[in-house]
Amino acid sequence: MQEQQHHQQQQAPGCPRVHPAASSSSCVACARASLVQQQPHYQHHWPQHWPHSCSHTAAVQQHGRQRPAAAMSMLCAISGTVPEHPTVSKKSGHVFERSLITKHVSETGKCPITGIELTEDDLLPLATIKTIKPRSSAATSIPGMLGTFHDEWDALMLEHHTLRQNLHTVRQELSHALYQHDAACRVIARLIRERDEARAALTTLREDMRAEMEAAAEARKRAGEEEEAAGGPAKRSKQEALGQDVIAVLDQTNAALSSGRRKRAVPEGTASAEQLGSYTLTGSFPLHKTTQPGITALALHPTQTNLLASCGADATVQLFDLAAQRQLPALTGHSKRVTAAVWGEDSLLLTASNDKTVRFWKHSAAGDAEEGAFGSWECAAVGEEHAGEVRGLALHPSRKYAVSVSGDASWAWWDLNNAACLKQCSGAAAAYTCTGFHPDGLLLVTGTADAKAQIWEMRQQKAVTGFEAGGGSALSGVSFSENGYHVAAVAADGVSVWDLRKMKCIKELRPYDEPACRAVAFDASSQLLAVGGADLRVYAPKQDWALVKAFPDLPKKGLLSLAWGPKAGSILVGGGDHNLRVFGPKESGDAEMQE
Repeated sequence: MQEQQHHQQQQAPGCPRVHPAASSSSCVACARASLVQQQPHYQHHWPQHWPHSCSHTAAVQQHGRQRPAAAMSMLCAISGTVPEHPTVSKKSGHVFERSLITKHVSETGKCPITGIELTEDDLLPLATIKTIKPRSSAATSIPGMLGTFHDEWDALMLEHHTLRQNLHTVRQELSHALYQHDAACRVIARLIRERDEARAALTTLREDMRAEMEAAAEARKRAGEEEEAAGGPAKRSKQEALGQDVIAVLDQTNAALSSGRRKRAVPEGTASAEQLGSYTLTGSFPLHKTTQPGITALALHPTQTNLLASCGADATVQLFDLAAQRQLPALTGHSKRVTAAVWGEDSLLLTASNDKTVRFWKHSAAGDAEEGAFGSWECAAVGEEHAGEVRGLALHPSRKYAVSVSGDASWAWWDLNNAACLKQCSGAAAAYTCTGFHPDGLLLVTGTADAKAQIWEMRQQKAVTGFEAGGGSALSGVSFSENGYHVAAVAADGVSVWDLRKMKCIKELRPYDEPACRAVAFDASSQLLAVGGADLRVYAPKQDWALVKAFPDLPKKGLLSLAWGPKAGSILVGGGDHNLRVFGPKESGDAEMQE
């Protein structure tokens, strides 16, 4: 009894009660000694850092304030719950649930608390009594239970707050997804509507073109019948063969040019491939409207080499003085894109357009100060023989005749001096897209929308041969070499050069990765070949078709047309924008470029 009072006096305030077997001693240290006497196996399970004497002053000085009994509970360092299979780390001393720590170690190889390297060999299982589930001593009292309920309430409120935050985030994401879905549906509906409209427009266009061709054929047939009923045509029939006077001009021109070509040398002063390598952009001139950009064709006057005709998508023909670098009054009259132009005798200009007409422009020597030495121009006649868009023109070397080709699959032979159509040939399998005369004047080449080229003998007006040159895409231009041996045909995918003596393709040029070729032209000496598309490139046929130079100073739309200056002294380029660009040798006296 005295010993019990002694222990009660020595017990520090707040010292926890212990096992019921040691209820006779309220001091933890003394309880430990009593329990060890009664149950020796407790010697191994009792915490060793608790005081071994009843002198609490020394215990407090050595260990500080004693821990409450609740601190004895083993909680998993990962889940925060009492583990059913407790395991302790030898390296960190933390307690874990065995299933959780082994899974984490197998995935990461590190301790989840300290981050140090950890293996399953470093985990030590703890021996526990599984028959009785330990209960926290703090939960045995009403205040302890209230504290537990408070903690649970706080956790529930925190979880509720987190759920509300997640719900708000999910609602925002759902709203964004619904807006995106609605926008996508609207775009799809608009594209479907535009597709249907385009299909309907294409169907209508095809029907209109078919009706126009049928109407044109019917009109020609009816006109022929009326002329026969009237006792003969008032003018030469277009269905007849060319007259003997025209054939005589063809033979004379061929004889003169073919005989002289064999003896002709390269003109002195013609630029070589080495000289062209130093060419650069020397001038840029806005000639057409910015609202309808595009220079579709260029025609340099054969004798007045400073006079240039520029055909535009804005339905105008702009005359330009290269020497004075100034624009002359524009030629207006076409209602749609002007596609081609050629110079005839006595400064006669012939132009073609998508408005299905060919116009003859006559030059007047008397001009005002603004028009300068080139005088004024006026439309002398309009040819309306074609039922479709007029796509190209070719000038005969005699400069007395020209040929026009049309989308209605017909070509027409024009007498320039009389502004009359002498013959029209139709019935091609596809629309014509371009044309060109052989340097001797007896052969005509026509290109079609189905990538085929036909060669016509003009004395009989019959197609004698042909070749396929476009790889499936429409031909957009042809050019003969000056010696007459080769012809170059350009389509979107590239340029093919054919030897007319063997009717064999001798070279294919594919300068661009994407289909972008639009123009091709031999120079007057046949030593250089210019190819235009995304940029301007010049090749040397006599140097194994080596690339001489590429000129990148062009708009993003590339070029639509090109022409050589006299003796290859310059290259004129019609851009996809509204500017004419001139490439030539860099000189100190070059005028400043206009933009």
